[in-house]
Amino acid sequence: MKKAIVVLFALVIIAAGVGWGLSEPTRLSETEVSALKEGDPGRGETVFWAGGCASCHAAKGAKGDDLLNLGGGLRLETPFGVFVAPNISSSQADGIGSWSLVDFANAMTHGTSPDNRNYYPAFPYTSYARMTSQDLGDLYAFMNTLPAIGGKAAPHELGFPFNVRRGLGLWKRLFLDPEPVIAAPVSGVQSDTKLWERGRYLVEGPGHCGECHTKRDFAGGLVLAKWLGGAPAPTGDGSIPDITPVEGAFGSWSAADIAYYLESGFTPEYDSVGGEMVHVQENMARLPASDREAIAAYLKAIPAVASAPN
Repeated sequence: MKKAIVVLFALVIIAAGVGWGLSEPTRLSETEVSALKEGDPGRGETVFWAGGCASCHAAKGAKGDDLLNLGGGLRLETPFGVFVAPNISSSQADGIGSWSLVDFANAMTHGTSPDNRNYYPAFPYTSYARMTSQDLGDLYAFMNTLPAIGGKAAPHELGFPFNVRRGLGLWKRLFLDPEPVIAAPVSGVQSDTKLWERGRYLVEGPGHCGECHTKRDFAGGLVLAKWLGGAPAPTGDGSIPDITPVEGAFGSWSAADIAYYLESGFTPEYDSVGGEMVHVQENMARLPASDREAIAAYLKAIPAVASAPN
């Protein structure tokens, strides 16, 4: 009996050690670090709007230049607890003004902080992981031109076990994947390949559309078989629509309809955009027309969720 207890204790220690190692925050490889270059803030502004940074980190109801004051504070109420958007302004004391480009890229693509902690995926790094080193450098350059806003945001309000950040390292091993979700346009759909690939990059990467429009499993990971097929609202109030090309509803929209909606906020039936999509549409309206066309081309040439396996 005593021997069995010793063996069991040893196994527990070994399992704990393995779990601790697997939950270690990950970072960029040396090769990835060497690919990073200081970017162009002009190009970075386009990445900023594509990424929707102001939607979470500017003050609620902000308009115009106030959208560039990224002091955080927005409360995101979810089934896992309340997440509070942090200050990501250029303030060195309270924001990210002291971060290096490598710090910034580690946060964006690995969900790892400069002090080696795991970030919660309310920050959509699982999508940003697909961003190019060029766009990361450009976005970093633009962020450094924005105003420094004083004051730290309030802490998250999370209960056990969600307040144990280390456990997110295991979550990231399951759900953080920089590979494309959709490998190629569905067969039978005619599409300009380069335009479609640009749309895929914008939707799956900086635009992080799947973070809201895709169903999640019990652990909060995206169910990729239901990619963009609609989901309960992350806040638990209402639902987010299916934006795959299923028959009827959104699937009946043409690529031109989608591009126009992203530019103007008007549907083919002349209804106007509402809810949280207002912020997204306003961001998309700031992109080049070719990018909105690319997003539309992608959405018209992905698998319809109705045909996806359960």
